[in-house]
Amino acid sequence: MSATSHSFDHIAVMGAGAWGTALANVIARAGRSVLLATRDRATAEVLVERRESPRLPGIRIEERVGIVPAGPQIGSYDAILLAVPAQQLRAAAGEIATSLHPGTPVVACAKGIERATQSFMSEVIAQTLPRAIPAILSGPSFATDVASGLPTAVTLAAGEEMIAASLAAALGSPTFRLYHSTDVRGVELAGAAKNVLAIAAGIVAGRGLGASAAAALVTRGFAELLRFGSAYGARPATLTGLAGLGDLILTCSSNQSRNYSFGIALGKGQTPERAVAGGQLAEGMFTAPVLVEMARARNVDMPISSAVADILAHRMTVKGAIEKLLSRPFRAEIEDP
Repeated sequence: MSATSHSFDHIAVMGAGAWGTALANVIARAGRSVLLATRDRATAEVLVERRESPRLPGIRIEERVGIVPAGPQIGSYDAILLAVPAQQLRAAAGEIATSLHPGTPVVACAKGIERATQSFMSEVIAQTLPRAIPAILSGPSFATDVASGLPTAVTLAAGEEMIAASLAAALGSPTFRLYHSTDVRGVELAGAAKNVLAIAAGIVAGRGLGASAAAALVTRGFAELLRFGSAYGARPATLTGLAGLGDLILTCSSNQSRNYSFGIALGKGQTPERAVAGGQLAEGMFTAPVLVEMARARNVDMPISSAVADILAHRMTVKGAIEKLLSRPFRAEIEDP
């Protein structure tokens, strides 16, 4: 069905990890027909048999959710959500390129920037699926909260307001509130940058630097996000909204955040390699060097993000990065956006 009719009754979610499964559940509860597609056939068989994802133990997959291996049939759905990591989104999109109906909204649910190309998620979709309508879903949300039906509010952005509003209405419910926007760049930029800042917040917690330092870190990190967003055309209201400040607050304050937990491990003295071994993916690892490169390209000062990138690249120790940040010259706060 073409997006021009603004009817989205049949939704496909590609990616059966915690986030994809949670989205499939909440969309099914909103009364939509949902197809949950996993890129691994063996995983699909396990999910069909158990009706429970190992990433979301104790939460049953709704009966309205069909479960299949990813294939061409996904391209015929009214809207498609790509709930895969940012660095895998291009490959996932490519799997539906030949079967996608023109004008179908394809919603990126990852928060990151493609490392190899410095492309935002909507750009990856546009490059891989030129017949699609790129959209982005982001905001303060943990998969377990969404899957459990706990109240959550996020932002869905698409270039056309009617498409964004219709998608938000189709995917949303009383416990999963979607606010729509046309600021695609602002929403995806904020989601990517906050992951890097969450690593920094985790380092502060792991180092035991105290609540005052944590508050200062988040506040100054938000100033970096505002500067970066301004340089790349994001709307200020987006950066101070759910996708920006809201997601930053959540991600920088909870052990449920993979980026924050990764940062805690770094702060406690683990190397990046050891901190990530056996754990869940922390998107900020891949985003940090790209974010810093893009900031430098437009002369944006991002000392906290740069410190994270230096730590991950072994150019600086955690102790050295903290000392460098604390020795920066005093300045007037009002000079920053």
